[in-house]
Amino acid sequence: MKKKLEDAKGLWAELLPEVLWAYRTMPKMSTGETPYSLVYGTDAVIPIKVREPSLRYSHESGPRNDESRRQELDEAKEQRDMAYIRMVAQKQQTERYYNKNTKIRPLKVGDYVLKAKTQASKDPREDKLGVNWDGPYKIMAAANKGSFQLETLEGKLLPNN
Repeated sequence: MKKKLEDAKGLWAELLPEVLWAYRTMPKMSTGETPYSLVYGTDAVIPIKVREPSLRYSHESGPRNDESRRQELDEAKEQRDMAYIRMVAQKQQTERYYNKNTKIRPLKVGDYVLKAKTQASKDPREDKLGVNWDGPYKIMAAANKGSFQLETLEGKLLPNN
């Protein structure tokens, strides 16, 4: 989708509805469902299929279609729950993969650490090769899990953990 918009150059505004339609109707990897089906409880019907009816579309009649729609709406909550379970499972799998290659180094009071600079605290005159870290700082106390009270080498406490 991104490539299609980039290739369009100045015509991206005309292509945007098509790209959004494609995004909403393609199944996502994390949930296994389309965003459209999670919201409305049914698959989207492409307008061309309405003009030139497909076999699936032409076999649906009024009362039968109403009953089918009611059944789909009843199953929509279950479909959302299953999509949520798949999404959580994928996140857990990604977390396990990441943590498998991570070496845990517990920090304790008295250790010296470097603090990552935020985008707001970086000097605008520095380019991409500028310093990405502040410090060193000394850990004075452990506030929460992974959060510490830091002190400069001159003995001044930092205001934020």
